[in-house]
Amino acid sequence: MNPRDPRGGYPTRINHRIRVPEVRLIGVTGEQLGVVPTSEAQARARDAGLDLVEISPTARPPVCRIMDYGKYQYEQSKKEKQSRRTAASTKVKEVQLHPSVDTHDYEVKMRRLKGFLMDGHRVKVVLYFRGRENAHKDLGFDLMNRVVADSTDVGVVEQAPKLLGRNIQMVLVPNPKTRQAARAAADGDKSAE
Repeated sequence: MNPRDPRGGYPTRINHRIRVPEVRLIGVTGEQLGVVPTSEAQARARDAGLDLVEISPTARPPVCRIMDYGKYQYEQSKKEKQSRRTAASTKVKEVQLHPSVDTHDYEVKMRRLKGFLMDGHRVKVVLYFRGRENAHKDLGFDLMNRVVADSTDVGVVEQAPKLLGRNIQMVLVPNPKTRQAARAAADGDKSAE
């Protein structure tokens, strides 16, 4: 059995580490070359000055491709970084409100909410009821509708306001048109410098 890769998985087998009798071979340009003996596949890779890389070890027979292994590793690390970046950028931020929120407090919360949306985050808006506020759910829904109206320029409703126990929740996502306009403006500022 192969030693474990430091990143936690098993390393990709290349060249002489591929020990199966035959493999399904894919050429340099991506053309299917069929099922060939492993020794022949290794010879073809050597003649091309490239590596024989096992792409799909679980297939029967395993799928191997003739390619530059260093370039393959670089592309894999780029894909991994990109997936981590997209996973990190889709965090859900939360903004908490109460039905009796003061005007200035509401404005501060709205600035924060708009900032999250402009940064590309999803925002969960939660309105908490305490004590006797619980009897006035209609005021809570009015406040949530006000939040939606005040944030239409930067966000759209993904999940409409809904009552869950002692609170009302909704989810806003960035407005794609606003994000594109902001990106274009930022790119314009960079090119002007």
